[in-house]
Amino acid sequence: MKWQVKFFLALLIIFIIDQSIKYLFLNGFRWDSSWLSLILVYNKGVAFSMFSFLEEYLKYIQILLLSGVGYYFYKDKLFFQYPVISGILFGAGISNIFDRFIHIGVVDYIYYHGLFNFAVFNFADVMIDLSVGMLMLFYFKKEKK
Repeated sequence: MKWQVKFFLALLIIFIIDQSIKYLFLNGFRWDSSWLSLILVYNKGVAFSMFSFLEEYLKYIQILLLSGVGYYFYKDKLFFQYPVISGILFGAGISNIFDRFIHIGVVDYIYYHGLFNFAVFNFADVMIDLSVGMLMLFYFKKEKK
């Protein structure tokens, strides 16, 4: 299978899963326990609501950043080497940016409040962290050889 097919398939799958989960919360789903709550929160910033003061400009800055990452991935042939991981990363990033255009912020819903309170996040955030971690692992493993 060509790298483009793998990339766009992974991107599309992650985007659809993330937007489908968000749809549930936008339509009133909520669940609470003593250590985890699944609640609707609009994040107008980035991680931990940082840069929320940028308001409307933030989505355009994120598009520029994702485009820059795309250029770097293309230049260093990371799309070709890791098409699925790249597709996961870009699908999740695009999904969060998409939220900024159709909602008042990124739709977040996972809130851990067990031993400590943590920022509210979503499936796309987890996929971004996972894909970046996997890329770093494979990249540094390759560098050692």
